[in-house]
Amino acid sequence: MRTLPVRPHRSDEAFPREEQLAWAIARLATDPVPVDADVAEMVVNRVIDNAAVAAASLSRAPVVAARGQAEAHPAAPGATVFGIAGRFSPEWAAWANGTAVRELDFHDTFLAAEYSHPGDNIPPILAVAQHAGADGEALLRGIVTGYEVQIDLARAISLHRHKIDHVAHLGPSAAAGIGTLLGLPAETIFQAIGQALHTTTATRQSRKGEISTWKASAPAFAGKAAIEAVDRAMRGQTSPAPIWEGEDGVIAQLLDGPDAHYDVPLPEPGEPKRAILASFTKEHSAEYQAQAWIDLARRLRAEHPELLEPGAVRRIVLHTSHHTHAVIGSGANDPQKYDPDASRETLDHSVPYIFAVALQDGTWDHVASYAPERAHRPDTVALWRSISTAEDPEWTRRYHSTDPARQAFGGRAEIELADGSRIDAEIAVADAHPLGARPFARPDYVRKFRTLADGVLEAAEIDRFLAVAERLPELRPDELAGLTITAAGLPVAPKGLF
Repeated sequence: MRTLPVRPHRSDEAFPREEQLAWAIARLATDPVPVDADVAEMVVNRVIDNAAVAAASLSRAPVVAARGQAEAHPAAPGATVFGIAGRFSPEWAAWANGTAVRELDFHDTFLAAEYSHPGDNIPPILAVAQHAGADGEALLRGIVTGYEVQIDLARAISLHRHKIDHVAHLGPSAAAGIGTLLGLPAETIFQAIGQALHTTTATRQSRKGEISTWKASAPAFAGKAAIEAVDRAMRGQTSPAPIWEGEDGVIAQLLDGPDAHYDVPLPEPGEPKRAILASFTKEHSAEYQAQAWIDLARRLRAEHPELLEPGAVRRIVLHTSHHTHAVIGSGANDPQKYDPDASRETLDHSVPYIFAVALQDGTWDHVASYAPERAHRPDTVALWRSISTAEDPEWTRRYHSTDPARQAFGGRAEIELADGSRIDAEIAVADAHPLGARPFARPDYVRKFRTLADGVLEAAEIDRFLAVAERLPELRPDELAGLTITAAGLPVAPKGLF
């Protein structure tokens, strides 16, 4: 890997394009380096993972609405949309599929200076591949680029510190991935990256307070914007530049300001793109920082059944990283995180709620664990409101560690019982993490797909999709349309403008 120094530049400074971050990413996207076998294997895993969580969300309102918007835009050749037959304009297919993938907050994650769900790159890149008649090998290379760019940006540049939504890294990564897929020249990709970033910077209010249905749609919007940016760039249209480093650019005006400096890691020319292997998926349908806490709660329930006795717990403090405390913990200062009437989107960003339910139930279900009757159980509400979080500098340091063996997303639970005794337990990473108790491998992804698709898809459709997905690198262009799922009896979309 090499490190690209990135800082804002005044308009009167000489700053050649070749030194700009957008140009470096465009050159990375055009590097024809082969895809390593383990990377290709992981791409297949994540395509299966995306389809799994999309299947489970097909009847949820944001997905139904997005699918209805896509249905209003049929196209030939077009791209497929999860749940239905037919072909649709690729940007609208990416919008519908991106919403379906993200709705349950249940697919892959990468956490560093910024957090991300790099699997959000797959819907726009796949939609363009289907529309453009690409083959599986080209799709594979495009997805690998999308993951590489988003993860490298997340390693170096924090957005949430400045209340900018993390999809600002997704617009450029999806544009770069589409550029690789189509074999576009660096100049075109450079312009597309600038447009994609410029149109996808927004505030973090979508993940604050009473979280709305837009949480699922924000990444889909970034993917749609990336496709549109590529289309404009292919037509010769240009973009604001330097988009990151300009005097009025993203860094100077939205992030660390005119004196900022970042070191962005990027593969050297000819070096394989392997960032996807640094990301990790979810076993549970909840914010990633809650994954390890669910696993710890299940363990504590098994080891300490006395915790389930009515009134046994006086209080619980979860000592954890700054990010977990401030985003999904009591440090967010969001009263909604303790409200039984809060939206599902809010509850899956409330680690006090998640820990309480996982401790009481010993399991986590993407539907039952969020049901209104579950959130309103009096014993749950009492336990839930006895739980708080506290930042621990050591867990914050480990959260930001660049050493995979030391990086951690959990913490230490300090449980004070009503009889005055105390239980302490800690967990560093989720069980499904590559360094966890049960790291996810291909059989786990397949099992997750079969579990979430059960009752939604016909058995034959489940088998068909898996057979196609596992052949992804060798698919012919006419086979790429098979990377979708079709279900019967789905809700009809409400009427909108289209």
